[in-house]
Amino acid sequence: MTHHTPAVIEFREVSMTYGGPPPVQALQPCDLTITKGEYVVIVGPSGSGKSTLLNIAGLLDTPTRGTYLLDGIDTQKISEAQRAALRSKRIGFVFQSFHLLPHRSAQDNVELAMLYQRVDRRTRRNRAATVLNRVGLGHRSHALPTHLSGGERQRVAIARALAAEPSLLLCDEPTGNLDSATATAILDLLDGLHREGMTIAVITHDANVAARGERTITIRDGQLTETPRAIRMSP
Repeated sequence: MTHHTPAVIEFREVSMTYGGPPPVQALQPCDLTITKGEYVVIVGPSGSGKSTLLNIAGLLDTPTRGTYLLDGIDTQKISEAQRAALRSKRIGFVFQSFHLLPHRSAQDNVELAMLYQRVDRRTRRNRAATVLNRVGLGHRSHALPTHLSGGERQRVAIARALAAEPSLLLCDEPTGNLDSATATAILDLLDGLHREGMTIAVITHDANVAARGERTITIRDGQLTETPRAIRMSP
């Protein structure tokens, strides 16, 4: 193959054991590659190891064993400060519970994501306005989260995740707190980002969310299996 798509996430024999007593192996040794531009869904029951997988991929936890390469960088061979910098630059997080600061505007919440990167104020302001427009919330940029609907709050959270121009968007149950119509709108937004080339990994137990991905990885008792699937038909 002449065209080699670079891997954004590469796990090599990655496993995670939490100390006991008794010790718990939350993730069995696994290999996983997610290449640039893929939309991967990770499904599994509660307690299966989904959160552990997300925390390792998001550089929130270090695996007990194995190697994790993010954009080709061996994440175990860098300092904690370098890991934090890598996380803030390369990874955008979207959680079920939004994690917005209630007394700061949508614009401020998005700008705060760039503070760690020493981005100057004017650039922060312009970039925040751009990503809020991109998620359809430019007209609500000065609103406080308490004055926004759940769907609008999740759009702000997605804008915040995009502000750093990450190479990877990690979403943990991104529609878990939303009604079905709002959830569909958020999933359509993620579809649009994927079409623009964003690499997306979504953790979910919701079949409607899982149906959106190109690849489905199932995790059960800490073991990963990949489900081959038919090519998704466009609606």
